[in-house]
Amino acid sequence: MIRVDYTHMLADVIGSDKGVTLSELEALSERSEQIHADLQRRRQRGELPVYDLPFAKKVVEQIRQVADEWGGRFDALVVLGIGGSALGTTAVARALLPGLYNQYDRAARNGRPRLYVLDNVDPVSIKQLLNHLNPVDTCFCVISKSGTTVETMGQFLIARQWLQAAVGDGCVDQILLVTDPEKGVLRRLAETQGYRSFAVPDGVGGRFSVLTAVGLLPLAIAGVDIERLLAGAAAFSERLQSPHLLENPAYLNAALHYLAYTKGMPISVLMPYSDRLSDFSDWFRQLWAESLGKKIRLDGRIDPVGPTPVKALGATDQHSQVQLYMEGPLDKMVTFITVVTQDDIPFPDPVGIPELDYLAGKTVGELLLAEQRATAAALARCGRPNITLQLESLTPETIGALIYMFEIQTLFAGGLFEVDPLDQPGVEAGKEYTYALMGRPGFSSVRNELENWIESVEPRII
Repeated sequence: MIRVDYTHMLADVIGSDKGVTLSELEALSERSEQIHADLQRRRQRGELPVYDLPFAKKVVEQIRQVADEWGGRFDALVVLGIGGSALGTTAVARALLPGLYNQYDRAARNGRPRLYVLDNVDPVSIKQLLNHLNPVDTCFCVISKSGTTVETMGQFLIARQWLQAAVGDGCVDQILLVTDPEKGVLRRLAETQGYRSFAVPDGVGGRFSVLTAVGLLPLAIAGVDIERLLAGAAAFSERLQSPHLLENPAYLNAALHYLAYTKGMPISVLMPYSDRLSDFSDWFRQLWAESLGKKIRLDGRIDPVGPTPVKALGATDQHSQVQLYMEGPLDKMVTFITVVTQDDIPFPDPVGIPELDYLAGKTVGELLLAEQRATAAALARCGRPNITLQLESLTPETIGALIYMFEIQTLFAGGLFEVDPLDQPGVEAGKEYTYALMGRPGFSSVRNELENWIESVEPRII
């Protein structure tokens, strides 16, 4: 389902000291096998449940039952979540649902609700969406493992109040919760107030959670075939079992990014040539940045590291970013994603305009693929490394496989960069300061410390 073309990463092709040699890949072999063995040991101990998500059939059956019931009851589904609780759902929905899905009438949506993802606390966006919806026909999926995520819980309070004003206590039957299996505010509400709920599996962080109820529940309600999504991930997992770099596409892709980083290219551009994959790049940005951007290495030493992910879209960003990639600092490697087979549009027969008639007999899809091949070749001939992931088509199976590949790739990259890809300590300070400024109990000392620091800094404003 996925082919990895790394031709333009190789030094003997791009003619640059930034290129990778086969001997450099071979030199990583022993280390790669050690990382693989460690990942497999941790998997066997139950420390890496991400590996087993495509095979969780019991959970999928439970999700399917609720999804079919709720999907037939409501005209709109609103996901309340942020970061990993939202980006995966958005990425898969964009890839697999029609582009104008929310504008279709109910029959054209196969009786399923429109899907909206509120992933921020911008009051204008929240108000505009609620003003657009009918509370009687709207359900919400609230996603927070801790149950204390301030953005999501703030949205929840607003949404519940909005529903209560229209349907009273019946609002409980219009809200689904996805949270920790045992503890937290949302788990307590599920147990005491009767909200339907699903669990985020222990050991699965938000950015790795799209193949859990976090993503599967709202996607199934909206009509995505989650069984096929997981089947694609499960089938592709067979290609990710080998400890050898040149046999394992996830490991190879991680190794190429790592070697590019060591050669002075810390910026990783993901540039799909498909509008339907543009939101996949957003999901990748969080996965790559939050997993690998770390100050403390596995051995405890302080040594900040981490590639910087950048989002681009082909062919759109050939006209906004590629100039920089082609002639700017040689500090980037580019990953293209292409879709070989998709709905297409033929260009008209010759129309008597010599400058345009060369397009006759060709299609828009051919043009898009030609744009990607041309950009990849132009970069390579300028000594700019790039890699292409080729998808045969955009189906639930290929999207499931792509998600799973990137998740395993990230776990493996954590070993190469010598960091823990599962934690995110750098996010916590901002959370605590937000709690303190908003007056959450237990954070008064943090607030005093923060306010003292703010007062000590001379403001410079023009």
